[in-house]
Amino acid sequence: MPSLKHLIERNRGWAEGVQRGDPEFFRKLAAQQNPKYLWIGCSDSRVPANEIVDLLPGEMFVHRNVANVVVHTDLNCLSVLQFAVDVLRVEHVIVVGHYGCGGVRAAWEGRPLGLIDNWLRHVQDVAERHIGYLRSLPDDATVADRLCELNVIEQVHHVARTTIVADAWARDQKLALHGWIYGLADGLIHDLGIEANAPAKLESDYVAAIARVVAKGEGGAPPPIAREP
Repeated sequence: MPSLKHLIERNRGWAEGVQRGDPEFFRKLAAQQNPKYLWIGCSDSRVPANEIVDLLPGEMFVHRNVANVVVHTDLNCLSVLQFAVDVLRVEHVIVVGHYGCGGVRAAWEGRPLGLIDNWLRHVQDVAERHIGYLRSLPDDATVADRLCELNVIEQVHHVARTTIVADAWARDQKLALHGWIYGLADGLIHDLGIEANAPAKLESDYVAAIARVVAKGEGGAPPPIAREP
């Protein structure tokens, strides 16, 4: 059996480097977890949540699954969301997709992959919701990019419709939802323009975000995101 000793050695080097920079870092980290953010992202190994927003361990709570899907029957995702909102009292929930997502592409192409096909059915539901627009695009690469964006927007909407978020907003808890997408080719995050801290704000931003993706079409610059003053 191949040894993973090299990973343990790398861990030792990393821990020593952190302690050189801040001798109290691990003691403080072990004492308390107090993140302001919950990241719901894709399991893709190329999208490490903390690293791409330059946050330290302990500063972001993270849930990841294939194609960053939020399903109301997924007790794993809902448990993470509930713990983050009700116990950790995070102030922001961010759904983050990425261009070049293999799950999204597989969902669009309909290639049988096995058990994962059942999970990707949720992404296919998003595609079917916007099928007329997606079929109007010039090639599969463009379709995949736009579907990655649409999937994020739909999943933010799903987060907002959970009882967890609805209850938090009903008790006036400070909680905002966001939808972002990450570019593997340049390492940059892009705001998809869906940002809400109340049900009414969500619906207006949802409609505007979908319109922005449609206006973007096959790659032209989208209209600017309108923000309240």
